[in-house]
Amino acid sequence: MSVVVVNYRGAEDTIACLRALGELDYPDLEILCVDNASPGDDAARIAAAAGSARLISSERNLGFAGGCNLGARHAHGTVLAFLNNDARPHPRWIDAAVEVLRGEPTVAAVASKVLDLDGERADFVDGGLTWFGMGYKRHADTPLADLPPTEHDSAKDVLFATGSAMFVRADVFAELGGFDDDFFMFYEDVDLGWRLNLRGWRVRYEPTSIAYHRHHGTMAAVDAPDSGRETFLLERNALCALYKNLSDETLASALPAALALTVRRATARGDLDPAQLDLAAGVGPPEVAPVPVSRAALAGVLAVDAFVERLPALARARAEEQAARVRTDADLLPLLRKALEPAYPLPRYLAAHDILTEVFGIERAFGARRTICVITGDTLTSRMAGPAIRAWHIAGALAGEHDVRLVTVNPVADPPPAPFPVLASSRRDLVEHVAWADIVVLQGHVLELVPALKNEYAHKIVVCDVYDPMHLELLEQGRDTPDDVRTADLAGVRRVLDAQLERGDFFLCASERQRHLWLGHLTAIGRLSPRLYDADPTTRSLLSVVPFGLSPEPPRRTGAGLRAGLGLAEDDHVVLWAGGVYSWFDPLTLVRAVELLHTEREDLRLVFLGMKHPNPEVGEMDVADRTRRLADSLGLTGKHVFFNEQWVPYDERQNWLLDADCGVTTHFEHVETLFAFRTRVLDYLWAGLPIVTTDGDAFADLVRAERLGVVVPAEDPRALAEALERCLYDPDFAQGCRERMRAVAQRYTWPNVLEPLVEFCRDPRPAADRLPGAGHLTQAPRRQAGELVRRDLELVRSYLSDGGPAELARRAAGRVRKLARRGLRRG
Repeated sequence: MSVVVVNYRGAEDTIACLRALGELDYPDLEILCVDNASPGDDAARIAAAAGSARLISSERNLGFAGGCNLGARHAHGTVLAFLNNDARPHPRWIDAAVEVLRGEPTVAAVASKVLDLDGERADFVDGGLTWFGMGYKRHADTPLADLPPTEHDSAKDVLFATGSAMFVRADVFAELGGFDDDFFMFYEDVDLGWRLNLRGWRVRYEPTSIAYHRHHGTMAAVDAPDSGRETFLLERNALCALYKNLSDETLASALPAALALTVRRATARGDLDPAQLDLAAGVGPPEVAPVPVSRAALAGVLAVDAFVERLPALARARAEEQAARVRTDADLLPLLRKALEPAYPLPRYLAAHDILTEVFGIERAFGARRTICVITGDTLTSRMAGPAIRAWHIAGALAGEHDVRLVTVNPVADPPPAPFPVLASSRRDLVEHVAWADIVVLQGHVLELVPALKNEYAHKIVVCDVYDPMHLELLEQGRDTPDDVRTADLAGVRRVLDAQLERGDFFLCASERQRHLWLGHLTAIGRLSPRLYDADPTTRSLLSVVPFGLSPEPPRRTGAGLRAGLGLAEDDHVVLWAGGVYSWFDPLTLVRAVELLHTEREDLRLVFLGMKHPNPEVGEMDVADRTRRLADSLGLTGKHVFFNEQWVPYDERQNWLLDADCGVTTHFEHVETLFAFRTRVLDYLWAGLPIVTTDGDAFADLVRAERLGVVVPAEDPRALAEALERCLYDPDFAQGCRERMRAVAQRYTWPNVLEPLVEFCRDPRPAADRLPGAGHLTQAPRRQAGELVRRDLELVRSYLSDGGPAELARRAAGRVRKLARRGLRRG
């Protein structure tokens, strides 16, 4: 812990502050005092009385901001504390703040509870910000007895901590360049907190970290209230903070209104007659005598002038902040508390405030919607496969609250009408959509198509939808591929998944089983770090279960279904395979089960909903052809087994489902099955079709637990035939399944399953380990030379005891190689 105290012409207060700090019972406490080129003997007096504190003398007055930055550059602590020289710490001031930083890795700064010197009135218990850039202390100078305890005794996130008593992680402070030196004093703390929040960090008010402060004690010692200099700094710095930190869209409305309001505030403070130069107010003898202007009025006008003078430097600072931000103005709006408060009770000023907020639409500007880009590699047409369907519904669920684009990089794009823009993009143009978005939601191989997300847009918030374990599918799909190609393909897919797991801020998977799979993968690549774990030991804020979903509306017939399309009779008993035919499925056992059953059940019909994948980049798999050949060889094709070659349009599938009596999915027993999520089963739930499924996947557990159908062993045609017969020809059993399905289906509606993603996008933040400037808060002390020698001697004795000289030689050689590699890396 390094505490920085800045002094300017306040030696008496500063010495008292340093002595109070020296009495704190905190280990490894470093106290630094920066003297800002005070005239007279301040530095000498402080040096004589500083005790363990280290004095740093500045050659010129750097202001509070620059003085703090100078102290920070000399500090060694992993945490920096800033305390005004006219403030005094409570004995647990540091301990309480450190507990927050240790316990909450996403908190960059802790705002202390600051009271007056008697501990009776609030100085800082919450921060607010006006839309025109002025930060203020809410409830300042209010007796604590008059405040509800929730206003001052409850921990909460705030926009900023007061510079009079605050803590910040040293690495993060350095990452952001510390306080802005150009502010000199006032609002440098507001600006820092604003920037921390924009980059995804949190600032936390901790009521048990207490300091006592003589408000404006330092300023009173160096300036007079009527000089106008404080007002000048406040007005100028408010405009500077506004310009740096607001988004382009909000700034376009807020800046002209803020400039106009600054002028009106100045004229209202100086009680200037606004009509004194207006010819329309009356023409009389010309008056050329100077008009007296108070310093209070002059301060505002000069502040605007100074703001204009600083614009080139501010533009550079703005570009840096806007490029690094991951939070929107709307995200921060709750932290502004009451952004439309006018702040000054001057009648002419209040009238102007009302006019400007209305004319420039300030309330609307601060509530701008977040931008989200959902990117898929699948075809977006009326015939969509699982990834595209999922991306479509993700976009739809988010579009109610945000501006959403659904983008495909697939050349086949002919989407149905949608309440959000649906666009096709080349790989080259994809970066434009990423640049537009505050949040990017991606699937499959998309991350590899946008390397900018790992480079110039590495700060963007990325949601990775990993509901499809591609590497496990590939193990089964590539069985007939040459071994070397198969090995290389798997390595490539694994690299794609590793890249997503290393880059993402939030992950979606389809089941608890998948969640265990991805947690293991995150751990294996080193992503499940202490920082991530400490931020959320459950890890659900990082990896959430978001199953495939179904419509909240029951299916309603809109046209002809499979009976009319395939010429089936109304009294036929239809088993539906409602999806594609892939290598990891087992339609062959299903066909054999139909062959066993059809002689006794002549009206049995098995229908495959779609054989050919709508994405031309996905070729037909060998199992589809083998299924056709098996049905042909058994004489079932066109009689008891029917193949619909082209996929049914997504918004027409209900017509086929409503013509069926039972839904089926069969698969082999292998690792792909273990972690698969068979989306076709959801359509069976939606349509109320009793389900026959092979055991081994997550949905088999659901079907068994909720009694939604029959679960059968893998590759057992006899058991499968019996299950089909029960679901098709036992009306009481089938009706019981349908009744139980209604409640289960509600759990899987798209609005319900997507709730974790919707909640994340309402308050999106980078993952705890991806916050800029995150570093170790605590570090083990370095071992002394004597300890190292004793350790090495113990190791030598151990090696000789375990394996003799040969073992010692082997270990020594290993140590030499390790040191050599470390030297090469450093070189």
